[in-house]
Amino acid sequence: MTDKLNIIAIPMGDAAGIGPEITVKSLAKKEIYNMCNPLVVGDAEVIKKAIGVTEVNLDVNIISEPGEGKYEFGTIDVLDMENINIDELQPGQVQAQCGRAAFEFIKKSVELAMNGEVSALATTPINKESLKAAEVPYIGHTEMLEDLGGAADPLTMFQVSGMRIFFLTRHVSLKEAISQMTKERVQDYLNRCDVALQRLGVENRKIAVAGLNPHSGEGGLFGMEEVNEIAPGIEAAKKDGIDAYGPVPADSVFFQALNGKYDAVLSLYHDQGHIAAKMTDFHRTISITNNLPFLRTSVDHGTAFDIAWKNIASSVSMEECIKLAAEYAPKFTEESL
Repeated sequence: MTDKLNIIAIPMGDAAGIGPEITVKSLAKKEIYNMCNPLVVGDAEVIKKAIGVTEVNLDVNIISEPGEGKYEFGTIDVLDMENINIDELQPGQVQAQCGRAAFEFIKKSVELAMNGEVSALATTPINKESLKAAEVPYIGHTEMLEDLGGAADPLTMFQVSGMRIFFLTRHVSLKEAISQMTKERVQDYLNRCDVALQRLGVENRKIAVAGLNPHSGEGGLFGMEEVNEIAPGIEAAKKDGIDAYGPVPADSVFFQALNGKYDAVLSLYHDQGHIAAKMTDFHRTISITNNLPFLRTSVDHGTAFDIAWKNIASSVSMEECIKLAAEYAPKFTEESL
């Protein structure tokens, strides 16, 4: 076992989806092992099947705890949960056994992180319908991690090409999102963004807030949201000691952040930030869930049942996901949780 590098747990995801494929493809890259000690939390028989489908030259080392890992390029260390019946696995199909197993992979990975046995989680895709079929009481990763990690209201951050994007609102209609854009919420989220960046070891924390209306409303000509709520929220955050800017027109703020003017952008609604990140580089847009007692990165795509087990899926996102976990793991701190 190599001691000098952080152990990154990789829960295998939905076995019927592309998770196993992109996992083994990623771990066929030597650069991953130069950055961390990757540990797959999954089903060894599924990983072996994925190795066969993808035709990568890898061995499997089955272990029962992280300390038993070899962490050597050419060998995948698998903490084997033995919870998939490989004979009944139907690639690309919703299956209860896959939903149940995916949850168990995540639960075990969280336990390892909470016990300090791994330094971070780099998660693969899971499927909402499979979780429902298994009667797992969560609709996705965020809800699971929030409960299992004992955290409240996790804060999502995207990172791509050095640009970091936070989100003021999540999966709600645009009308509802606008109603949530209050002075108090803007102030609170800017403080939370600053704490999240601190935990990730970011020293300079210039945070810009994207505008809502064209040209950030032009002083009220194109809407009063910036005047009445967003700008006052930014000013209140400044008084809290946050190095905040804006509202900066949304058609320029992401470009400016990409070129180093800001260390992060607070996007006001879901698509505003998602479009900016994915147009920059769809495959390298990685999600980080903040406000958890452990570091978690994730690919920002689904199980892709339509191409699963066909050796078509690209592993670029998964590779970046693991690399980002490895990059932040030595800097990550729980001090401000």
